[in-house]
Amino acid sequence: MLSVVALLHTTDRIEWIRWTVHPSTVIGIIALGAWYGWRLHVAERAGEAPTATQRLAFASGLVVLFGALNGPIHDLSDSYLFSAHMVQHLLLTMIVTPLLIVGMSSGMLRPVLGRPALAALLGRITGGAAGFAIFNVTLIAWHLPPLYNLAMADHRVHIVQHLCFLASSVLMWWPLASRVPELPALSRPLQMLYVCLLMIPMSVIGMIITYADEVLYPAYESAPRIWGFSPQQDQIIGGLIMWIPGSLLYIALLTAVFFKWAKEAEEAEESAGVA
Repeated sequence: MLSVVALLHTTDRIEWIRWTVHPSTVIGIIALGAWYGWRLHVAERAGEAPTATQRLAFASGLVVLFGALNGPIHDLSDSYLFSAHMVQHLLLTMIVTPLLIVGMSSGMLRPVLGRPALAALLGRITGGAAGFAIFNVTLIAWHLPPLYNLAMADHRVHIVQHLCFLASSVLMWWPLASRVPELPALSRPLQMLYVCLLMIPMSVIGMIITYADEVLYPAYESAPRIWGFSPQQDQIIGGLIMWIPGSLLYIALLTAVFFKWAKEAEEAEESAGVA
C-alpha cells in the first residue's frame, strides 16, 4: 500500500494537466511559423503556393514539435525517464521533420537557390550519401555517454542537441521528401535502398543501449523513480524504443515508397499505352 502511495506521489510531480512551457521553444516555433508565413506570401505571388494539405502538414509539424518539447514528454524525458527521452527524439527526427518538409512548396525555397555558392552547398549536403552520413554521425555522437551526459547536465547543450537532431534529420529526410526540383529526391529504387540502410545505425544503437550491462547515463540513475522502473529497466525500454518502433517506422516508410514506385510504374505504362 505504501509503495502505491509513493508511486502516486511521484507521478503527481508531472504536470499532466497544466503543461510546463519553455519560452525558448515557443520563440523558436513562432519564428519558424513567421518564416513560413513570409515564404508563403512570396510563393503565392509567384503562383507556387503550397496546397491546403501541405499547409496542414506544416502546421501539424509545429504542433508535434511543441508537444515534444513541452509538457509531460519534456518533463519525463528531462527529469525522470531515459525511455521518454527516446520517444522525444523519435518525434523530433521521424515525425516533425518530414511534416515540415512536406509542408513546403518548391516556390517557397527556390529563391534561396539564387545564390550560386549556397545552391552548390545545398546540392552537396542534400544528396543521399551526405544526408545519411550527417544524420547518423549526429545520432551516434549524441548518444555516446560523454556528450549525452553533458546535454543532461547543461540545458544550453541540451538545446544544441535537439537543434542538431532537427537539422540533421532535415538532411536525412530530404532525399525522400524533397519538393524542390533543383534539389531533387532520390529515385524510388534508390529511396528503398536508402531507407534499408538508414535502419541499420539506429537499430545498432538501440541494441547496444538495450544490452548494456550498466547504466550509461548517470542523470537517470539518480533521477526520482517513476512507474516502478529501475534505471536499468528504463534504459532497456529506451533502447527497445529506439530499436523496434524506430525500425518499424522505417519499414512503414519502405512500404510506402514501394507502393508509390509501383503506382508510378503502372501510370507510366498506361500513359505509354495511350500514346
